[in-house]
Amino acid sequence: MSENAIELAGIEKSFRRTNLAPGGHTTFKSQLVDWARGRKPPPARRLHVLRGVDLTVPRGATLGVVGQNGSGKSTLLKIMAGIYRPTAGRVRIDGRLAALIELGAGFHPEFSGRENIYLNGIILGRSRREIDALIDPIIDFSELREFIDEPVRTYSSGMYMRLAFAVATTIDPDILVVDEILAVGDEHFQRKSATRIEDFKRRGKTLIIVTHAAATVERWCDLAVWLDQGLVAARGAPAQVLAAYRSAIAERERSGSVAAGPLPPPGAARA
Repeated sequence: MSENAIELAGIEKSFRRTNLAPGGHTTFKSQLVDWARGRKPPPARRLHVLRGVDLTVPRGATLGVVGQNGSGKSTLLKIMAGIYRPTAGRVRIDGRLAALIELGAGFHPEFSGRENIYLNGIILGRSRREIDALIDPIIDFSELREFIDEPVRTYSSGMYMRLAFAVATTIDPDILVVDEILAVGDEHFQRKSATRIEDFKRRGKTLIIVTHAAATVERWCDLAVWLDQGLVAARGAPAQVLAAYRSAIAERERSGSVAAGPLPPPGAARA
C-alpha cells in the first residue's frame, strides 16, 4: 500500500442537461414527432459540476469536505466510491472503500435486511463465510433484530441508515466515505456512530466526511477541503478552511448573492 489512500488528479464531471427551451423535447412523443418532421434536436447542454479537482488524502487521515449545496461535494464522493466515472481526470483508490452516501443505496427493497447484509458484504469484498461470522455483530449494532427478516422497503429512513452504517463499519473497510446520511439517526444512534468513527480513527482508517456541521469537522478531521462551484477554493487545517468558508459565505450574504440563513462550516488557506 502507498502512503496515500486516495489520489484525484484533474477531476472533471459534467452531466447532460434536459433541454426545456423552445423546441426542446419534454416527452418521447414530442421527440418522435420532431424526428418524423425532420426537425433537428437542439444542441445538448451540459452542467459542469466539478472543474479540475486535485486532491490527495494520506492513509489514516480524516478529511472533512465542506461547501454550499450544489458545490459538487456529493458528486466528488460518488466519484471516490466508483458510483460515477469522471468526465476527465484520474482516480486512484488504495484499499477497500465503503460509502454511506445516499439513503438505501446498495439495498434491494424486496430483499430482507439479512439478505441485504450478504449482498452488501459481498459487494464490499467479503466472502460468505466472513459475512457469516459478522452477521450477528451487524444486526446487534443496527438494533434491528426484530425486523431483520422483513423486506427493507418496509423500513423507515432511520432503520435504513442504521443497517447501512452497521454493515459498512462492521465489514471493516480501509476507507470510509460518509455523507450527511448520519444526520438521519436518532440521538442514541448518533452517539453509537460517533464512538465507532472514533474507533476507526484510532485504528488508522481513512475517513472522508461531508457535513454542514462545523463542530464535526473541528472534532474529527485532520484536513479540510472547501468546494465552491466545483472548484477547490481552500484546503488545509480544518480551522483555517472553516474560517475562510464562513467568511466567504458572510460576504456573499452581505452582498445579497446568497440567501441569508444558518451558516454551515467556516473556511481555510487558499489552494
